[in-house]
Amino acid sequence: MRNFEMSEFACHCCGKIVMDETFLEKLDRARELAGTPFKIVSGYRCQAHNIAVGSTSKNHVHGKAADIAATVGPQRGMILRGLVKAGFKRIGIGKQFIHVDDMTTEGSPESCWLY
Repeated sequence: MRNFEMSEFACHCCGKIVMDETFLEKLDRARELAGTPFKIVSGYRCQAHNIAVGSTSKNHVHGKAADIAATVGPQRGMILRGLVKAGFKRIGIGKQFIHVDDMTTEGSPESCWLY
């Protein structure tokens, strides 16, 4: 990866990092296409941490998801453009972050949602 350090994706409770290589390559490409830094606020989550944050999905647990800090409209636009151009088809938009995952190989539909 050219734009990230693996440590950025570590679980916040145990420090473990188990990320899908294909997901990371695609995210790295999205960062290049976006032309703006991506600050990862959540990458891999162990099962305990995933439960603690109230998530029932498995995308972070499988290392196929990341939450990217995004608090300003123009920055959100740049990040979204990079993600879509890189081929991501599952994106959630919150007030403070953008979630992206690549779980389409496991039967999850293409989708965009708001938090």
